Amino acid sequence: MVKAAKLFGNFFRVGFWTLMSRILGFFREILFAAFLGSGALAEAFLVAFTLPNMFRRIFAEGAFNLAFVPMFSKKLKNPKDAKQFAESALSFLVTFLIILVIVAQLIMPVMVFLMASGFVGDGRFDQAVLLGRIAFPYILFISVAALLSGLLNSLGHFVAAAAAPCLLNLFLILALLCAHWFGLDFGLALAWIVPIAGFAQLLVVWFASAQLGFSLKLKLPKLTPDIKKLLILALPAALSGGVVQINLVIGRQVASFTEGAVAWLSYADRLYQLPLGVVGVAIGVVLLPELSKNLAEKNRTGGNFAFNRASEAALALTMPATVALIVLAVPIISVLFERGAFTSTDTQETSLALMVYAFGLPAFVLQKIYQPVFFAREDTRTPFVYAVISMFVNGVVAVGLMSTIGYIAAAIGTTVASWTMLVMLIIKARTFEGAVSIDPQLKRVALKILLATGIMGGALLCTIYLLGDWLSQGSIRYLYFTLLIAFGFITYVFSHILLKTWELHAVMNYFRKRK
Repeated sequence: MVKAAKLFGNFFRVGFWTLMSRILGFFREILFAAFLGSGALAEAFLVAFTLPNMFRRIFAEGAFNLAFVPMFSKKLKNPKDAKQFAESALSFLVTFLIILVIVAQLIMPVMVFLMASGFVGDGRFDQAVLLGRIAFPYILFISVAALLSGLLNSLGHFVAAAAAPCLLNLFLILALLCAHWFGLDFGLALAWIVPIAGFAQLLVVWFASAQLGFSLKLKLPKLTPDIKKLLILALPAALSGGVVQINLVIGRQVASFTEGAVAWLSYADRLYQLPLGVVGVAIGVVLLPELSKNLAEKNRTGGNFAFNRASEAALALTMPATVALIVLAVPIISVLFERGAFTSTDTQETSLALMVYAFGLPAFVLQKIYQPVFFAREDTRTPFVYAVISMFVNGVVAVGLMSTIGYIAAAIGTTVASWTMLVMLIIKARTFEGAVSIDPQLKRVALKILLATGIMGGALLCTIYLLGDWLSQGSIRYLYFTLLIAFGFITYVFSHILLKTWELHAVMNYFRKRK
């Protein structure tokens, strides 16, 4: 019980701060939609902002961190060696990023063309190139912050790394408000604030690392045996991350040929990323160091326990979110975004994309549970191979359906590819020596989660059918939507109480003892 409580405590600490960041992100998107809607400037900035984020996910949060965390975790028995390794890794990362930023400035038109060739011939292309050049240095600061976040997570300190992303959304909100109040150019205000926000995030995790005795210093990069191993492990992960980002590029390319579609997909992506970020990312962040530690200690029981409880938490939070996003897609988009420059047409198109993305949400989250099983074993090659296969699935579906159903083919391709990836990960994970296995508790709990989710979904559908007209009646829709969300939450919780999904008395007794 103590170990489970500690594990869930880490999940929820990371989840809480991720939730705060996502809530701020929603407020940011609400302002963005109201001021810019789905117009040309909105699409140009979204493509420009996607570029540094795409490379960040490939090289920093993706390849480098997924290779760095298991190696760093295993070196923590000797803090001096761990610090030297972290400094060497940091030096290589910074050197690479400086070169990347310089090259990107030179070839930014090519990068924008590869991301959204449908922009060529109108003002969106030149705007995206300009804004992309301003925003791209963000990758330098945020990538170093990502490495330090991995270091903090390995040390069991999750709060600073989880809280730092809140700063990006706060800075972007301030930029939007200042541009509105003082009549500034929205695109330039947003683009300039991005690297500034990245530097602020870096400062937060840098000071947190220094307080733990890991005040890292830059030095000339040396190709030590550890760094060679790190790069060898990072290469397949980088390729894998690159493949995942190619899926994003495919979606942007398909959408760029329909005016407004890049914005519709972006707004929908922000919404389904809320549960993915709060649940999937939070659990994955905590699970990778835990599995790496248990694997190093040859503790199969501990690793299996962590995997099953992570899966349990993921399903309990993801399944109701999935059903809610599908059932409530239109009211969610309408209440959050439909004002100012964001029209009822934008609501309908964004809602459709959100429903399609939501069908893939369980697969996206469960990937975050299964991938650490591979990375903890320093196997980054297998996820890469599977990512390539899923990329081809995405491309075939998205491009193949584009001429028939338009931009929504991009969302369908993403969802189908996510389920393809998950199935392959599950099948392969079962073949590992000392492989993780689903325990009886997870089987029992998963069944009850599905049942409780079904009850909640049915209750929401009935309520919408009976009282749905209130959702289109002016300001009262906000109150009705809030009550609808509360009703769905209460229904889900009470369903679990009736089903006795968890032994609540045991949890309460544990916390009483803690006091």
